[in-house]
Amino acid sequence: MEYLEQIGIRAKEAESRLRILGTEEKNRALRKAAEYLVKEQNRLLAANGKDMEAARGKGMPQGLLDRLALNEERIRGMAEGLLEVAGADDPVGEVIQMKKRPNGLLIGQKRVPLGVVGIIYEARPNVTADAFGLCFKAGNAVILKGGSDALSSNEAIVALLQKALADCGLPETAVQLIASTDRQLTARFMKMNRYVDVLIPRGGAGLIRSVVEGSTVPVIETGTGNCHIYVDASADLDMAVEILFNAKTQRIGVCNACESLVVHEAVADAFLPMAAARLAEKKVELRGDAEAMAAEGSILPASEEDWGTEYLDYILSVKTVRNIDEAIAHINCYNTGHSEAIITRDYANAQRFLDEIDAAAVYVNASTRFTDGGEFGFGAEIGISTQKLHARGPMGLKELTTAKYIIYGNGQVRR
Repeated sequence: MEYLEQIGIRAKEAESRLRILGTEEKNRALRKAAEYLVKEQNRLLAANGKDMEAARGKGMPQGLLDRLALNEERIRGMAEGLLEVAGADDPVGEVIQMKKRPNGLLIGQKRVPLGVVGIIYEARPNVTADAFGLCFKAGNAVILKGGSDALSSNEAIVALLQKALADCGLPETAVQLIASTDRQLTARFMKMNRYVDVLIPRGGAGLIRSVVEGSTVPVIETGTGNCHIYVDASADLDMAVEILFNAKTQRIGVCNACESLVVHEAVADAFLPMAAARLAEKKVELRGDAEAMAAEGSILPASEEDWGTEYLDYILSVKTVRNIDEAIAHINCYNTGHSEAIITRDYANAQRFLDEIDAAAVYVNASTRFTDGGEFGFGAEIGISTQKLHARGPMGLKELTTAKYIIYGNGQVRR
């Protein structure tokens, strides 16, 4: 039997057990998995060291190296993420609504698992644990296809997760890793609609596009973030500098980092030198239009491509505009539907920005870095959905369920 089909069959078998699993059984397995991640952290660090060494040898950019790297703090974070999921409300079985029809039928809806979830992602080992925890708590089996650059790390993490499941008397195949670097295998995985109910790609624009275009399995798009910060004419410029610095440099290799700055021409001469000086502390390269270059001498010329680029690096595009209309038009033209922010003291402009920007998360006077399940108060997330159907924004446990109708009768027949 073909390798992928075996994985699919095992996932379906596990899913039939997970669908009816009790909350405490799930939580016990999640707590055991968290325990193993911390207890066996040296094993994880050794595996990750192999991946990091190989990635540096290939000349992987710093932003992607940051995504790949594990350390004790990040391993603790993975474990804490599993514990947070264990402590979260179980969405499975929740009755969403119930109403009585004139014929006496009680018709309602309740949350049920999606089934088998496939995750295709790049070199981010923390996604391995997060994806398992969320899918498992929501009653789903999960098949993981991580980036080849993180293969050793992912294998080590999945081995510990499976060990925890086995210790709790649960099917190890609730989580499986496609441990192959064969691109053709990935292409075939995207067509496993017989076994996989939904695919979630996490990574750059190229990965997401290839999954959307090549999959016969329903896809939830996540991740790509060309996030903008618009500094309005009335902005508190000191606040704007600090928000921009945080959004751009706190962690450059993440989808909610700022990649594009839009500045009202009325404050460009005052703001851009301030911003450039602050960003120079992290050696951020600025690429702007002619007006931005005139306002700040260190800014390099931008190309058309720069306006739509998710750099994941210490690079920032800078666009000047005459008014909020131009700002909104520019952002809606080049954004990826992720997170956008306005810095302003003008209430009307803030409201217009909230109403007219087409994105999953829209901010007033705050950093785009807050677009995250934990920061939004519902724990770990499977990703940030940038599409509009099924889910939008940070996807937590509820977004990993669907609903089915439940109908109670007492002998009714249709006439």
